[in-house]
Amino acid sequence: MPNRSAEGAGRTVLVTGAAGGLGRSFALGFADRGYRVAVADVDTAGVAETARLVEQQGATAWHGRLDVTSPESVTEVSAGVAAFGDGRIDVVVNNAAIYAGLHRAPLEELDPAEWDRVMAVNLKGPWLVVRACSPYLGEGARVINLSSATVYSGSENWLHYVASKGGVIALTRVMAKELGRRSITVNAIAPGFTLTEASYGLMENAEQYGVDRGALRRPSRPEDIVGAALFLAGPDSAYMTGQTLVVDGGRQFI
Repeated sequence: MPNRSAEGAGRTVLVTGAAGGLGRSFALGFADRGYRVAVADVDTAGVAETARLVEQQGATAWHGRLDVTSPESVTEVSAGVAAFGDGRIDVVVNNAAIYAGLHRAPLEELDPAEWDRVMAVNLKGPWLVVRACSPYLGEGARVINLSSATVYSGSENWLHYVASKGGVIALTRVMAKELGRRSITVNAIAPGFTLTEASYGLMENAEQYGVDRGALRRPSRPEDIVGAALFLAGPDSAYMTGQTLVVDGGRQFI
């Protein structure tokens, strides 16, 4: 059997939106596989704690403040991560997004200013990050964009969020074609409702939300999504690009 803890030896991963929730779980999952882990977020205290936890697992960590809507910020962070990775970035996990605190309302009542903010972070952000990282992505590098299973369910009263995550799938397919010429793969993950700090803040009964609609009758936790990212970053997905993996416990098919 291969040594999974050595899978990422010598490889550097950047995880955005890594101050907590899914981002922190991704960082710890990659640390467990032996990657050098760079984590970035607007929440500097949270991302510093993630870096500490990564190092506690025995991996090497780098952390920095990142505003994915700012070309200057993403340029500075990508250069810092590349220096940390001996001049290259091997995996980019575009996880940063606005989710918690969004106003849910019919399309006629959504605030155009909030719409613009969601699009700036959730859709423009991944593009800016990959654009800035592109000079440091070599042959065999992987880009993993976070979409959402809400794109397939058409979650009501959340048009701005769902549209932004649908855009991520389109962005992924175009990136896959353009970066594929350099033997770089680009894929997306579309998680279903997952129990993160943000999700608990959205409702009182988060543990039971949608459980009865799934093939697997239990809630999704961040650790359930990590395996998809490790697969897309690893050797077993080397010929897979432009695709979206839905990880939702079978909720979309019931």
